Amino acid sequence: MMESTISIPLVLSVYIFTFLTGLPSNLLAFYTFLVKVRQKPTPVDILLLNLTVSDLLLLIFLPFKMVEAASAMVWLLPPFLCPLTSFIYYSSIYISSLFLMAVSVERYLGVAFPIKYKLWRRPAYAVAASLVFWVVSSCHCSIVYIIQIFDHIPNGTTPSNKSHCYETFSTPQLQILMPFRLELFLVLFCIPFTITVFCYINFVRILVALPNIPARKKQRAVGLAVATLSNFIICFAPYNLSHVVGFIQNESPHWRVYALLLTTLNASLDPAIFYFSSTAVQRAFASCLTGLRHRLSSLMSQCHVPSLTCCREDGKEAEGANAHEPEESTT
Repeated sequence: MMESTISIPLVLSVYIFTFLTGLPSNLLAFYTFLVKVRQKPTPVDILLLNLTVSDLLLLIFLPFKMVEAASAMVWLLPPFLCPLTSFIYYSSIYISSLFLMAVSVERYLGVAFPIKYKLWRRPAYAVAASLVFWVVSSCHCSIVYIIQIFDHIPNGTTPSNKSHCYETFSTPQLQILMPFRLELFLVLFCIPFTITVFCYINFVRILVALPNIPARKKQRAVGLAVATLSNFIICFAPYNLSHVVGFIQNESPHWRVYALLLTTLNASLDPAIFYFSSTAVQRAFASCLTGLRHRLSSLMSQCHVPSLTCCREDGKEAEGANAHEPEESTT
């Protein structure tokens, strides 16, 4: 059985960690980018705003995956939530890949062709690209609904995936799903990853070679490149490689569930990209951490005050008792 081969505590731990770390950081980034876009929209802010929306959609539906994991990977929620949750879950993977690619292209063009790019730089282009990315990813990931049409087995037996959500597939489903997954690997992973690697290698190379660029800005550029490429390699590469292995073996590899689990961490790693991409996000994170530090210090001081008061009262009582002791002894 599938549930016996999956470490339920590990799955729940990753889901909970992603939810607790990703939700507040993405909400803060979303608010920061929304304010910037409303005041003075720039292409990179529009792209990053869409990336936060994708992460927040994943985080909103993540509790449903937690319930599934807590139920030993058996889907006990209403049936309509299964394809909807899977659609959001898989869409966020490829939406993030496309927007990370777009941010890398924007950064590279800004340093490689600063004058020409400044003349052609328009927020409307970023809006148009965002719409295309959402449509392309949504159309591809609608396979979770299309595959239900082929949810039957030629022998007339009952499919084995009724109690699970998008895990076990019949032979007709695999004949459709495996080539489609290979297309996802080639089109929505290999192309964005190749473009991102090319753009960030040249982005860092050009920026580091410029003599008048402050060292802080160069460090931010390196941090942005490392965070983005780490996101691709850690979160997206294993899952997409499982498509290739599944196509060759004509079945989903047993480790695919763990590769899919890594994609969830994308919602926790994206805020690092936001941090290196925008000084506004850096200021927002810094002010938030400062506020938390002040609140913690004030709470600690309030906790110390009653304890000190109790100590003082106890000390006074002890002094009073000591003062009465001689009188009692003399009588």
